[in-house]
Amino acid sequence: MLQSIAESLWVQSRHLRFWGLETGTRMSVVRLANGGLFVHSPIDLDDEMRREIDALGPVRAIVAPSRMHHLYVSEWMSAYPSAVVCCCPTLETKRADIAWHRVLGDEPEPEWRGEIDQVFFGARSLENEVLFFHRKSRTLLCADAVFNLATHSSPITRVVAVLMGGRAPGATWLERVLIRDRRAAREQIDRMLAWDFDRIVLAHGDIIETGGREVLRDAYAWL
Repeated sequence: MLQSIAESLWVQSRHLRFWGLETGTRMSVVRLANGGLFVHSPIDLDDEMRREIDALGPVRAIVAPSRMHHLYVSEWMSAYPSAVVCCCPTLETKRADIAWHRVLGDEPEPEWRGEIDQVFFGARSLENEVLFFHRKSRTLLCADAVFNLATHSSPITRVVAVLMGGRAPGATWLERVLIRDRRAAREQIDRMLAWDFDRIVLAHGDIIETGGREVLRDAYAWL
């Protein structure tokens, strides 16, 4: 069932293997001021999930925030044809089979402007993630910029997390390899740190309920 973690904010987790490793994934749902729903990183849409979503309100936006978070967009698009369907930059070419309505950048779309802010983390080009800040709940919505797998229930996942430098919530040593333009990355992270968030809802690992801003700051302090 959808879990309410703050006013107008729900999450739902699912098991997911990435390259054979159990990492899990998580969807976030925000109810906007007009009653419409903003669906971030959608998971599989079974009958029970659809009943729960419909009970919350009409789906107005379906967002694939990262090049790695797109598997179930078509299901949601078919179920909610009136919703605007958005993706991070270059996902529109990776998934050219999907008729995307918009490609996201740094400016919030009209459907959520004034309630959810965003930054395109283009310096981390493997995922090209767009991160979001839900003002009302002081929550950062994150797909891949922050991991929290060191306490995962799978022993193998915990070992891999430690080997990758993930002993605490944050980034891993891979970021030091993947991010080539450190000046751009620093500027993008600083714009996120300007947001007044406390919680981080992330896709992989336990939610960071408090101290999220410090987690993000420490994760990218090396830039």
